Amino acid sequence: MADFKIAVAVSLMRKTAPFLAFRLAVYFGVAFAYVLVTGIGAGIGYGIGGFWGDESQLAGSAYGGLAGFGLTAAAMYLLREYLLYIVKAGHIAVMVELLLGRDIPQGQGQIGYARAMVTQRFGSSNLLFALDQLIKGVIGAVTRLLEGVFASLPIPGVAPLAALLRAYLRIAVGLLDEVILAQGFAAPHQDPRQTSRDALALYAQTAKPMLKNAVWVTGLVWALTLAVFFVMLAPAGLIVWLLPGQVSATGLVFAALFAWAVKAAVIEPFALACMLQAYFALTAGQSPDPVWVARLDQASSKFKSLGQWATTATPRPHKTAGTSA
Repeated sequence: MADFKIAVAVSLMRKTAPFLAFRLAVYFGVAFAYVLVTGIGAGIGYGIGGFWGDESQLAGSAYGGLAGFGLTAAAMYLLREYLLYIVKAGHIAVMVELLLGRDIPQGQGQIGYARAMVTQRFGSSNLLFALDQLIKGVIGAVTRLLEGVFASLPIPGVAPLAALLRAYLRIAVGLLDEVILAQGFAAPHQDPRQTSRDALALYAQTAKPMLKNAVWVTGLVWALTLAVFFVMLAPAGLIVWLLPGQVSATGLVFAALFAWAVKAAVIEPFALACMLQAYFALTAGQSPDPVWVARLDQASSKFKSLGQWATTATPRPHKTAGTSA
């Protein structure tokens, strides 16, 4: 049995509808940027290829489209810190508030309220991004510890099963860094670096049931994403038909892009709502076990760095989101 309720996750989505609309606008904007710049690149390549004949036009269109796609991908890589700070962290903040029974504004005021919370807790996007990278590293160390335990079991043929487990765990732990970041909003009077370290220790203590929940959530996420992908094949095919050269494989790429946009905007926050419920339920009333803290200090240099960073950090005075200092 899972430690979350789908009805509660759906309720969180409904109550944070302004943020869902914001996420849809952002991620579909990204998807259309890919399509637009890829189309422009294909058009330029098609035009240049026209100087050498029909076959060169098709090749030029393909190379131009790839160049446009690559340029957009590079821009999105540079913007990943901004997306985490403005889009993901704000939605995490309001979901945590709702799960803990706190009041949040409705309508567009919800987005401004969430931004104030993120700024209050993390200050700059650099701090949040650096913290997220450390958290991902520690989660990877916990996952490797679990893989090592499984691989060492005296079971014939365990090696292929361990390989499958590793592959699945890499997918299943995808949302756990956001679950850990959420604890910074759950305990607003504590430094987010220390709350993240404590949350990681609690995750390690409850890793097996947490991963059980992650298995359920991951299967649901990819089933929904695959369904969206097939729905998106029709509009993607229309876009490809409008592009010069009509490169048929591009339709699959565009359908995958639109499916990714729906996944990032709607499906991922739904999955996060499920995982947050599970984490709060499994860690309720627990404190970080010193044994696990010591084990993580030994297994992960990033966990140790997080502790040193939290010790040397200058605390900021707490204030309510939306108020001035």
